[in-house]
Amino acid sequence: MSGSRADIVESNDNSPPHPQPLSPAYRGEGRVSQTRSDAAFWLLLWGLGGSYVLFILLLLLADALSTSPRHFWDALQKPEIRASLLLTLKTCTLSAILSLWLALPLAYLLSRTRFAGRAVIDTLVDVPLVLPPLVLGLSLLILFHFPINGWQLETWLRNSFGLSVTYHVPAIILAQVTLATAFAVRTLRSTFDRIDPRAEEVARTLGCTRAQAFLQVCLPQAMPGMLAALIVAWARSMGEFGPILIFAGTTRLKTEVLSTTVYLELGMGSLEAAVAVSLLMVTLSVAVLLGLRLLGKWAA
Repeated sequence: MSGSRADIVESNDNSPPHPQPLSPAYRGEGRVSQTRSDAAFWLLLWGLGGSYVLFILLLLLADALSTSPRHFWDALQKPEIRASLLLTLKTCTLSAILSLWLALPLAYLLSRTRFAGRAVIDTLVDVPLVLPPLVLGLSLLILFHFPINGWQLETWLRNSFGLSVTYHVPAIILAQVTLATAFAVRTLRSTFDRIDPRAEEVARTLGCTRAQAFLQVCLPQAMPGMLAALIVAWARSMGEFGPILIFAGTTRLKTEVLSTTVYLELGMGSLEAAVAVSLLMVTLSVAVLLGLRLLGKWAA
């Protein structure tokens, strides 16, 4: 019995010491140090992030304070600017619809299937996003006028279908679609990635074809993402400048959109009109962003 008691005592002596509770003063100092560290962390985040938000706010205020309702109204009375606004609304709407039409099948393929060359296609879709705008416009111009044994795409379209692209309205739409489709593909692909594909597989086991499962099961769930892609494509089309400048030109009352209107008004020294058109574009952009936010809340 004594031996067992000695073993117990020895084992207790060799056991690791229990941590002693911290004194109240030490615990208080730790809390103060942690609170100061957290405060410095949040101050750094708000300082860095808030400086950028403040910079954007100052940009918008500078635009708003650099013009007046009279200058804004006078700019809208110019027939060139009214025609530019109307052409912008038409081309952006058509470009957004075409971008969604092209992006929907491509985003679904990239999200749901695995095939040879998938990484190459995925990379090519991103090319318009990283190309400098002027390079994109120049590439479009070269494509339509590149000679192949005396054959040119621009000449063939004009002679066969009576369709002139370069320096005409179709060039505006094509330049907008080229870039807007890339944004729409990214938006829709993330949408399809969030949709569980098992629902489509269940529909197929119940007798639906692949097309029926896509149209009746997947597409209704992707509707908020489709609307978001449409809005993003529309906004991106409105902000297009470089490709339109090179590929479509800036002919007044013909190929002039709001982005090129700012360029032309500045070139003529009409700063008030340029600022008024810029403010109009800012207003349209903010309206689009608010619509996107409301769409996100509705989808949630």
